[in-house]
This record gives sequence, structure tokens and C-alpha cells, in this order.
Amino acid sequence: MTYCVGMVLERGLVLMSDTRTNSGVDNISVFRKMFTWQVPGERIITVMTAGNLATTQAVISQLEERSKQPDDRDNAILKSPTMFQVATEIGKLLRDIIADRQGANGDRGRGRFTASIIVAGQIAGMEPRLFMVYPEGNFIEASLDTPFFQIGETKYGRPIIIRGYDRTMSLEDGVKLLMVSFDSTLKANLSVGLPLDLQVIRRDSFEASHQHRVTHEDPYFQAISSSWGDALKNAFHSLPDYSFYHGDD
Repeated sequence: MTYCVGMVLERGLVLMSDTRTNSGVDNISVFRKMFTWQVPGERIITVMTAGNLATTQAVISQLEERSKQPDDRDNAILKSPTMFQVATEIGKLLRDIIADRQGANGDRGRGRFTASIIVAGQIAGMEPRLFMVYPEGNFIEASLDTPFFQIGETKYGRPIIIRGYDRTMSLEDGVKLLMVSFDSTLKANLSVGLPLDLQVIRRDSFEASHQHRVTHEDPYFQAISSSWGDALKNAFHSLPDYSFYHGDD
């Protein structure tokens, strides 16, 4: 399994992904799930992947080939005029790869090669944008009502983001919020694991303003995990006590 989050703030984009993939408890590996392409001063595009590893690697490999040979191939994501068209191209590629894999495996392949992708970035002259691409190739865009997307093992970290998110918060607070969301997910699900990849894209920078790999030894993540646990215990004990006896009952 996996867990990836992309979040839109007024100041830019905050992205985080885990790196665990497994085929059972005795076959656990580390694979990067965050990938970035950029043209300095003009655009930055980052994708995060979840789902069948063979499918997501095929998508990334084809995107990498297009970026390495711009004179020989139609490099859609680095030439597309808008992020909407970038998401469209990635959606088509994902859909075609899934259809090819499932077609080659017949009934045995049905539902086994699906994947989903978060697409984030900014092109000069336009707003930072965030999309979630579904296995069918269609996608939705983040909005004021839906300011963040999650893929993979979403349920444990979602309540944290919903309660703590504020579009006007600083990028640093955005990172802190995602750290807590990931810590909660790691504590609850063994299929999500360290190290984590973090990227911050500051508005109009057209580059990764901050990139960091969070390992088991990361002092900030350790402090977040410990402090959050203590804060939850303190908050719990500060709540009104329940009584089995109410009034004259």
C-alpha cells in the first residue's frame, strides 16, 4: 500500500509521500513515489503515484523517456500550455497502460493493474494547481471546497488534515500538518512506512523550494511523533469526565 498527500495553500503546494511497497509481510521494499520535472523559471510538475507498482513504474518510465529525448518525442508535459493539459496527458497515459496490462492478462488481470496519481505544479503566468487522476484517466482538480488530495491508505490521516487545514497557513505549518497526518497513518497501518519524501513548491518559484527525505532518524519527525502523542493524551484527560450517575438517576 502507500500514502500520498498533495495540499494547496495560498503560498504554494505541499506534497508528501511514503516509500513502502509490499507483496505480503515478508516482501517489503522501498520505492520512490514522488517524481519531478521542471524547466527553470517556467514550470515545475510533480507527480505522486499509488497502486500497482508495475503500472506506476510504466507511467513514470514513459514520462522520463519523453523528458530525456525532447527532440525525438512529443514531450507533452513539458510543452503543454496549461496544467490542465498536463493532467489530461498523464490521464491518457495511465488509462492506456492499465488497459494494455489488463488486456494482456484477460480475466486474471481485471482490477489488478489499477493505479491513481496526484499531479501538482505551476506554469509561468498561471496559478499553482493540483489534480487527482483516476485509473480511468479522468481527473478532478483541487478547489476551495476540496483543497487537498490523498491516494493510497487515506483514512487514518484524513481527519487530521480536515481539522487542522487552513488555506492561509504558512508552508511550514503545512509541512507540520502533513507530518502529523503521516505519523497517525504510520502508527495505524504497517503497509505505510518510512522514509517519507517531502516537497514544497512556493508560489511563482517554478522549482522545488524545499525537498527532504524523512528517515527513521529524522529529529523533527521524531519530535512531532512524540509531541503529538503527548498532546493527544493531555487533550483526552482535559475533556469532561463521563459519569454513570446523572442527577437523580
